[in-house]
Amino acid sequence: MLRPYQKLIAWQEAHELCLWIYQCTEKFPASEKIGLISQMRRAAVSVCSNIAEGSRKKSHKEKFRFYETAICSLEELHYQCLLSKDLRYMDNVQFTEADGRISRVSFLTTKLRAAL
Repeated sequence: MLRPYQKLIAWQEAHELCLWIYQCTEKFPASEKIGLISQMRRAAVSVCSNIAEGSRKKSHKEKFRFYETAICSLEELHYQCLLSKDLRYMDNVQFTEADGRISRVSFLTTKLRAAL
């Protein structure tokens, strides 16, 4: 049985993004384990977690705040992907995919927030 948040397309896409970030960061240098890898994974998890938690809040104000936090985490993750590209941990193809995935989740979460 699916939890209510699992039915949200924004959460589904965010979850796929999170899994993808975990896969991508597997290939990063071991020296980044407690640095960039950890930050990127936490940002990706934060997006999913905030959408999930926000979906269960009773007031629109609380929901709005959690969805806003998810959107902010997406921007954080986007910068971390850009940095990863510039450090040559991600190639241009991976960065373009990251950019597209992040943009899609941001669009969906923004629409979810606007529906309040």
